[in-house]
Amino acid sequence: MKVPFLDLNAQYHSIQNEITTALQKVLDNTAFAGGPFVEQFEREFAQYCGCKYAIGVSSGTSALWLTLLALGVGQGDQVITVPNTFIATAEAISFCGAQPVFVDIDERTYNIDPELLEAAITEKTKAIIPVHLYGQCADMDPILTIASKYGLYIIEDACQAHGAEYKGAKAGSMGHAACFSFYPGKNLGAYGEAGAVVTDNAELADKIRMLRDHGQTTKYHHCRVGWNARMDGFQGAVLSVKLKHLPAWNETRRKNARLYNDLLRKVDSVITPIEADYAKHVYHIYAVRTRRRDALIQALRNKDIHCGIHYPVPIHLQEAYKFLRHKKGSFPVSEKCAGELVSLPMFAELSLEQIEKVAWEIIHFQGS
Repeated sequence: MKVPFLDLNAQYHSIQNEITTALQKVLDNTAFAGGPFVEQFEREFAQYCGCKYAIGVSSGTSALWLTLLALGVGQGDQVITVPNTFIATAEAISFCGAQPVFVDIDERTYNIDPELLEAAITEKTKAIIPVHLYGQCADMDPILTIASKYGLYIIEDACQAHGAEYKGAKAGSMGHAACFSFYPGKNLGAYGEAGAVVTDNAELADKIRMLRDHGQTTKYHHCRVGWNARMDGFQGAVLSVKLKHLPAWNETRRKNARLYNDLLRKVDSVITPIEADYAKHVYHIYAVRTRRRDALIQALRNKDIHCGIHYPVPIHLQEAYKFLRHKKGSFPVSEKCAGELVSLPMFAELSLEQIEKVAWEIIHFQGS
């Protein structure tokens, strides 16, 4: 039995008729770039996140970059985030002309450690980007308290946390703004590239709308230098269809995670993910830790079980960021986890038999 890491085909077939109808409406209306289907999704997604505004953009990377620009982050500023995230978080900071400043993570949740945050703040610090990694929110209360104390912006990187909650509040509803990716493999995925920013700030929303569309207020009237980062009409239509299914898909992911946890409970060599007391985890990634990570991945591959690694090299050790002059040991928890984490197959359509096969092979591997 093959167990893929992700099966987008299974999800597509479960909603094929709805998708076909939605795409045909876009074609019938020739609403390809922005337009009514994007606007409809923006209204729906803002309501889902508990925010006043959502701005559809071309990707999660664009969402982060445009939000930083709209908040005035630029040359000479510093923005605090974590080194164990996809490089887009840091890239967006760099493309504003600012400097990413890293803070290490909590070893239990893999999210930013609030106890280390205050020591990283300088007179140049402009914002904090907590990353809600793998589908679990960072511990936001202390982060918000520190940000308020120093007058800093909070931008939630919620690119992996569609529908996750912190003490009952949806991911995206706690900071000055939040950024989402709808890359196809996400819990809420487009059929191509797409992203969104959500916020309660009307002025900020207007700035991001202008920035995504060449700085235009009306056509050919540009009040600031912007970029082309619009969401396509097809993606808006697809996302509206899929948003209706997201709560059920997330609950199935949570059920699958509980099954993994139960089956792997007695495997001493594997650390399963924890759900923090404050959190509702939506398991975009189900990542376990083991000191024999590479050997485990190979053993599972030999049984046609496909896994991933998120992320094998922390950003501070990437060639692209060597100019920051960090070394091995600079962020020891992130580095340790990067060498031990393996992402097991996780998607809503994963069957009981597939989960049992994965768990059985891990149990068998432990005894080898």
